[in-house]
Formats: sequence, structure tokens, C-alpha cells
Amino acid sequence: MLEIAVFLCGAVVMVIELTGSRVLAPYLGTSLVVWTSLIGIILGSLSIGYWWGGRLADRRPEARLLGGIILISAFATAFMALIKTFVLGFLQARSGGLHTAAMSATLLLFAPPSILIGMVSPFAVRLKLEDTRTSGRTAGKLYAISTIGSISGTFLAGFALIPGLGSTNILLLMAAVLAMASLLVERSHSRIKVASCAIFLVLLILMLGYDKRMAAAGFVDVDTPYNRVLVFNGAEKNTGRVMRIMTTGPHAWQSAMYLDDPSELALPYTRFYRLARHFAPDMRRLLVLGGGGFSFPKYALENYTNVRVDVVELDPGITALARDHFGLRDHPRLNIIEEDARTFLNRNAEKYEVILCDTFNSHYAIPFHLTTLETARRIKASMTSDGVVLINLLSAIEGDRGRFFRALFATYASTFPKVMAFAVDNPEDPSGWQNIIIAAFVSEAEPPVLSPDREIASMLANRIKTPIALDMPPLTDDFAPVDRYVSAAW
Repeated sequence: MLEIAVFLCGAVVMVIELTGSRVLAPYLGTSLVVWTSLIGIILGSLSIGYWWGGRLADRRPEARLLGGIILISAFATAFMALIKTFVLGFLQARSGGLHTAAMSATLLLFAPPSILIGMVSPFAVRLKLEDTRTSGRTAGKLYAISTIGSISGTFLAGFALIPGLGSTNILLLMAAVLAMASLLVERSHSRIKVASCAIFLVLLILMLGYDKRMAAAGFVDVDTPYNRVLVFNGAEKNTGRVMRIMTTGPHAWQSAMYLDDPSELALPYTRFYRLARHFAPDMRRLLVLGGGGFSFPKYALENYTNVRVDVVELDPGITALARDHFGLRDHPRLNIIEEDARTFLNRNAEKYEVILCDTFNSHYAIPFHLTTLETARRIKASMTSDGVVLINLLSAIEGDRGRFFRALFATYASTFPKVMAFAVDNPEDPSGWQNIIIAAFVSEAEPPVLSPDREIASMLANRIKTPIALDMPPLTDDFAPVDRYVSAAW
């Protein structure tokens, strides 16, 4: 029974660690800073647990005590599930920066159960130690069992639990598993341990029912294979029109749709994608990197009757949500490719008049491998001789908050002969955080910056006319410190 308990505890700690990324994502994103904090602090907490558990086991080598430690870890895990929203909301509002918020959140939420679970393996070694001549074999066996449990927990979390249950439900389930493990170690206070396990399972059932009621009311909180995604209804600030919104991170909406007109472009930056037809009036093939709620692909299919649209979306869960909640339907001119945008570009042999890059819609989790010089070259190789690529990003224009924009601009300026940028909100506000559209052209001819269409003309008027400082080196596969550039936004 002790070996089984060690296996279960090893599995739980990895499930908690992987689930932690989904717990933190809506408030802090999933950047390198968040992952570094999560992994580093949990490893540090386990180290404290190993040290503390070994010392305590030498003083009191009692199975009853180990069972109590595991039971306390179960309550710590359940408590984390119940307070995480309050803690993360508090830190997000009051933290002095992403590094501070990520470290503080991980310490407050994940360190306590990790320390307690870390105590299990050295304690178990002490309980199993009967002959010093076989102490190495005993320790090796139990640590191997714990590690096999961790491997099993990793695959279970990544392949089944996270896509199937959601973060809160997973934590409650892990609390029940730990309570069961405490009973396996030692049968004293069995009623308390069984009752604890039952309480955690009841809470899990209640949460599953709550999730269903919230989904029926229009609020969806789902873990896909790659993201934690929230879908909910809200009102547009200026007009009051009801919108359905998709978000995968804090402070940014990835997609939105008017409920009274699903094909109309709801988010201001998506309207700037209409510049594609202005710059490429003979557009026949359109490639969109990043599907989200498929806002512009739907618009293009309805308004550009002779254009074929290819959409590359890595996350099948996102595409499923677009079908269920954002009016995405199959269309003879629509081709959806479930693949990473970079690997698609690496093997692509087709040519497009227009490519839209909509993969940088949050500064909390930017896929760095899509920002680099090598990616820009692959995009250019996928375009016709008169093609244009439009890239959406969130940034300031100048100062430390604009480093990502200027680095990405420099990357495309070193690849394309003509590059310009448009500030979606206000080109006269160089320090303001806003959507920026970078337009890069294959041809050396001057792109048209005037239009008789009033709406297109207003977008063209938002061109950043002041010279953009080329003070940042181009991003490359070898060195793309995107997380460091955008951290100044906090």
C-alpha cells in the first residue's frame, strides 16, 4: 500500500504542475515568465519537502504521521482550488509586474501542497528501511516508483484530464486522490479520511454541474489541448450592442461577434484587415494564420465572392468553439488546416496574394517562433510578387513598451522592401498600448495610401507617419527575447 501511495503522490504533483499553467493563464498568461515561475517554485517547494520530510521521518518514523501529512496536502490542494480566483484577481490588480505576480501567485497557491507532497518520498524510504545493507536499493525503488507516478501523471494530465475536466475540477479530483493515498498509508482515522475523500468528490460533482449551468447561461470555461478559453456575452462599450467574446488571456479579447450580425467585424483591429483588398485588389487566395473565432475568414467568404480562404489554426478546441459559439460553418471556399503556423509555412508551396497573421493577440503568450526573421522569410516565400502580409500585434509605438513592435518592424523591414504600420486607436499616441497593424509588401512599388472609400481612407489615415526607430535588432530563431520586450507593459 505504501508503494501505491508513493506512486499516486508522484502522479498528483505533476498533474498539479501542468494544471497550474491553466490556473494562471486567464490572469497572468502562459509566457516564459509564468512557466519559469511555476516550474522553479514547485521544484524549490519539493526540495524543501524532501529536506523536511527526511528530518521529520528520522525523528518520528510513523506511518500515522505520513498519512496525516498526505491528508493535509489533500486539503491544501482543495483549498487552492477554492481560493485561486480571489488570489489571482488580487495579485493581478495590485502587483508591480508580471515577474512579481507570477512568483507570488505560484508561492501562495502551489508551494504549500508541493512542500507537503515532497515530504512523502523520503518519509516512505525511512518507513521501508529495515536493513542498512539494502538502503540504497530501497531508496532507489521508492524514488523510481514516485518518478513513474510523475510520468503517468504528466501524460494523464496532458492527454485526458486538462482537455476533459477543467482546472478547478482537476484540483478537486487530485485532492480526493491524495485523501485516498493517506488512507492507503495508514488506516487510523479512516472515517475522517474517507469523509474527506467523499467531500472532495462531492465538490467535484457540484462544480461539474455548475459548469453545465454556466454554459447553458452563455459562459463557457473550457480547457482545450493548447489553451484555457473563456467564452461569454458582453456589451460593446460605445454602442451597447451585445457581443459574444472569446479570450485566452487577460486584458485582451481574441475574438468577438455581434449577436445581431455574426458576419460583421466586431473588433476594431479586424476591420483593418479590410486593407487587404485595398492593397491587393486582385486577391484570389487569402491565408489567415490564427483562426480564433474566425471573424475575418467569415467576413471574407461573405464579401469576397471570388476569394479562397485557407486558415491555419493549431488548436482544434478553438475551432470547435468557433463552430459552436461563433457561427463558423463549412464552406466550399474555406480550408481549415489544424497545424502550427510555422510548420505549415515551412512546408507550404502555395502562393497567396494576401497573408494575415493574427497570432500575437495577447502580450502574455506570444509564440516567439512566429516573430522571427526565418518566419518572415517563409511568409515572403509563400506570397505572389505583388503580395502583402498584415500582422496584428499589441504594443506601444515608442519607449520600453514599444520594444516588441519595433523589433518586429525591424524583422520585416529586413525581409520586405516596403513596410508600414497602422495604429488602430491613435497614431499620435506613441506610448499608448494598442493594436498595431504592420503591412509588409513584396513589391518595391509604393503602396497606395489614398482611397475613395471613406472607411478605408480613415484606416489609411492612421498610418504611423513619423519615422519608426530601428533601434531593435531583428528577431531570429536563435534569439527572440519577446517575453522580455513585452514585460514592460506591466
